[in-house]
Amino acid sequence: MSIEVISPGLGCSVQDRGRPGYYNVGIPPSGALDLTSALAANLLVGNDADAPVIEAAYLGPQLRFTDAAVIALTGARLEPRLNGDVVPQWESLQVSAGDELSFGYLQDGARIYIAVGGGIDVPAVLGSRSTYTVGGFGGHQGRTLQAGDVLSHGTGGTPAKVLPEHLRPTLSREVDVRVVLGLYDYRLTPTGLDRFLDSSWTLSPVADRMGLRYSGPELEWEEREQPFGAGSDPSNIVDAGYPIGSIQVPGGVEPIILHRDAVSGGGYAMVATVISADLDLVAQCSPGTKTRFRAVSLEDAVAARQVARDHEENLRSALR
Repeated sequence: MSIEVISPGLGCSVQDRGRPGYYNVGIPPSGALDLTSALAANLLVGNDADAPVIEAAYLGPQLRFTDAAVIALTGARLEPRLNGDVVPQWESLQVSAGDELSFGYLQDGARIYIAVGGGIDVPAVLGSRSTYTVGGFGGHQGRTLQAGDVLSHGTGGTPAKVLPEHLRPTLSREVDVRVVLGLYDYRLTPTGLDRFLDSSWTLSPVADRMGLRYSGPELEWEEREQPFGAGSDPSNIVDAGYPIGSIQVPGGVEPIILHRDAVSGGGYAMVATVISADLDLVAQCSPGTKTRFRAVSLEDAVAARQVARDHEENLRSALR
């Protein structure tokens, strides 16, 4: 049972829910950038939540199935086609031996997820099958997919499952992203901090699994004599750990949101951190998306995390 990669699309890789527990030694969690869409894809085909799926950004792959299988397609709207005919997303589909899956142009969102009944069969590394390309391990040979690759998969799955509309994400070109300020927001002047929160930022084409860069106004930093061990850039600090979702602004221009493949530490000040409940939202932003950062309290962030967990439970209940 296998899938042949005719064309890999962009940034196409095998991902599961990630490998937590190694960030302290410099290995990020990796995993699907939009965990909820990946979960929905797996549930639609009857897989465990952590089964490996295929993730692609902006441009979907072209795949050929060597055997009958059940698949599901979630995440960004890319108009999937089976043997040239448009097929729906957010429901399980039966494919036959020799069928080819392809995609049209990106309409909304950024990343699509492809699940197959039984899951993609790749070896586990440090407890996860997610690809970490910088480290060169996980997924399929530690890299993004290439034309000619063959992916084995398991068996199983039940077609005719459909995720109700109200449980599907809303994809937009204008988003509010909730952040908790700190640890180094005090390094911005009051004007700089107001500008960070009051401005509309535009996601640039420099956006991948490591980080997403935004364009907008320049931010002001408080003047100071840099401490020993910090660089000369006004945003430099003595090296510190970076939480997933942290936002740094080198030189006061172009904020960068660090995502699931980001380095675990460095010498740039983190002025805020995207709350965990909004990381999926960030993952589905395509270049040109207008973004406002909205400061919330830590208590609000914890409450939002519980809402996200409740949503996952609703997905599981709807697709049992």
